[in-house]
Amino acid sequence: MGTELEARGIDTRLPLWSARALIEAPDVVATIHRAYARAGATLHTANTFRTKRRTLGSRWESLARQAVAIARGAVPSEHRIIGSVAPLEDCYRPDLSPRDPGPEHRELAAVLADAGVDILLCETFPHVGEAVAAVEECSATGVTTWVAFTAGPTADLLSPSEMAAGARRAIDAGAAAVLVNCVPAKDTLPFVEALAPLGIPVGAYANAGHVDDAIGWRSPAEAGVEAYLNLARQWRDAGATILGSCCGTGPNHIAALTGLTAPDRP
Repeated sequence: MGTELEARGIDTRLPLWSARALIEAPDVVATIHRAYARAGATLHTANTFRTKRRTLGSRWESLARQAVAIARGAVPSEHRIIGSVAPLEDCYRPDLSPRDPGPEHRELAAVLADAGVDILLCETFPHVGEAVAAVEECSATGVTTWVAFTAGPTADLLSPSEMAAGARRAIDAGAAAVLVNCVPAKDTLPFVEALAPLGIPVGAYANAGHVDDAIGWRSPAEAGVEAYLNLARQWRDAGATILGSCCGTGPNHIAALTGLTAPDRP
């Protein structure tokens, strides 16, 4: 979502990032959701990554509900809508994670559940403790809860073994699937391999990596999409059954993935 908003000239400055578009360009958010649906996506993450009280103040709840409504209205009715629950601070700064993140994650989880999401996704967490707290609050709503850990832009915030250990804790807290996300695509396979033996569905949605990798970002060429697809084949072969893409990618990357999972898989 963030990459596609930027490509369309929408302001994504921090701290609001993609949430600013809910205020200034909600029609563009809907357009992007429709583009991903046309590309073959069947799981659509609502634009709630930054819709929390500490970022948006008093508008947070109305914008979170609006994001879910936009996603629901833009894609086919049989597709599933995911509510994104992100770290309370920077997703690449685990040192900034609050000591008691549960209450803030609880209020967003409750609003997203009430708004009717099909899945709650605790995503882009480099801090295992905060991820587990978010999973606990999300699973308490009764909505199916997934968790996605990140090792960051240089794949060094968590090792594969640390991510697997964190995933086990998240499973104990109620996670029904574990994923790795926003790690450079070229560095993602070891994390999938570490998660695969955990006994529940595993997934991966990577970022395009460094611009010199020529996998995505501003102008994803056909060769870059093919490179992403070839890496995703490795994740599938390692056991991933939930496949997608993250920063620096777009609908073309999703379209390339559509044949990689069997029809009876997520």
